[in-house]
Amino acid sequence: MEITQFEQLVVSALEDIKGKDIQVIDTTRLTSLFDRVIIASGDSNRQTRSLARNVADKAREAGLRVVSVEGEETGEWVLVDLGDIVVHVMQPAVRAYYNLEELWSATPARPSRPGSAAARAA
Repeated sequence: MEITQFEQLVVSALEDIKGKDIQVIDTTRLTSLFDRVIIASGDSNRQTRSLARNVADKAREAGLRVVSVEGEETGEWVLVDLGDIVVHVMQPAVRAYYNLEELWSATPARPSRPGSAAARAA
């Protein structure tokens, strides 16, 4: 699967469960470990866990490997490692505190995709 299709699959999985403020960051010039960081917010522990679980489930359904899922115990910040894409699902306060968008700012963050609910909300 091409990276753009993979990215769309992840963003769609986040949008399915009403993920908020979805940002896609291209990291190809910054690291060889992965190509994209996708960050989304959920309003509660339950929603962040559901968002992460949906991303992992959709990836598996598409025949992709889920390397690991971390942080489901608390649900404040759940990381889904999909190899080429790393997904961070965070509650807004945790997201503001760690500000991953700024950390990866060498490549500007962009809304998930033109015309998506996340892009319209931005």
